[in-house]
Amino acid sequence: MDGKIILAGATGYLGGYIVRELQLQGYDFIAFARNTSKLAQLDIDKESVMKVEVTDPASFPTLNGRIDTVISTVGITRQKDGLTYMDVDYQANMNLLAFAKRHQVRKFIYVSVLHGDKMRQLKITAAKERFVDALEASGLDYTIVRPNGFFSDMKDFLDMAKSGRVYLFGDGEYKMNPIHGRDLAKVILELVPSQEKVVEVGGPDIYTQNEIAALALRTFDKPEKITHLPDWIRRAIIRGLTTLLPAKTYGPYEFFLTMMGQDNVAPRFGVERLPTFFREVNDAIDE
Repeated sequence: MDGKIILAGATGYLGGYIVRELQLQGYDFIAFARNTSKLAQLDIDKESVMKVEVTDPASFPTLNGRIDTVISTVGITRQKDGLTYMDVDYQANMNLLAFAKRHQVRKFIYVSVLHGDKMRQLKITAAKERFVDALEASGLDYTIVRPNGFFSDMKDFLDMAKSGRVYLFGDGEYKMNPIHGRDLAKVILELVPSQEKVVEVGGPDIYTQNEIAALALRTFDKPEKITHLPDWIRRAIIRGLTTLLPAKTYGPYEFFLTMMGQDNVAPRFGVERLPTFFREVNDAIDE
């Protein structure tokens, strides 16, 4: 590969794993970050970190030398600083796209979500997919990465399991194969030379919601107590959230509850296992 990789979103969950993988594989890269101090613990050379506020076009640098690829994991799960999904998931990525075009970047890799193109009615995915549309029309080579849920998202099951009971909607038989950030980072770097335009990716193991709930309970040595709530309650909650709460509050819950009402299975990849992750989280709690 001839040229640098630019990584935006380096201080996020996935971004941190991509930084580590870039270092392990010896890539020439620059990590854009609003708070560069968060990257200090990753032992990155100062030359590989640049303070950039991706929501502010004026903060973008003009770089010398060829840039091969821009990788963006930019997005917000819970809104903060008064920023909306459109401000970050759409407009900040549009700012990155403009930067890429100015520097004649060869390729742009963007991380969206699994089934995002089929859930444009949701606040979070509406912003992400609007950017996907712009990237596809940009004229640049690109890859849209659509990962399943992260292992870190499964902490919601652990939070319930600590109390001794997990609540699910419906019969709990919808399936998913969440992926660890470390495995996904490896997938993303494999896509730098790839010609694939859209890549769906999940973890190595497919579970039902019931199986994840049971696994979470076993992590805390709790008996298998799983309560199944009628699915109409889930749908009613979504309607209530969108009616009664502002978007910055209901967005994450709307997304989570929607994903809980469908199968979320993607092609399997990786070696990291959910039981190991759950044990590591439990061990960290005990420390």
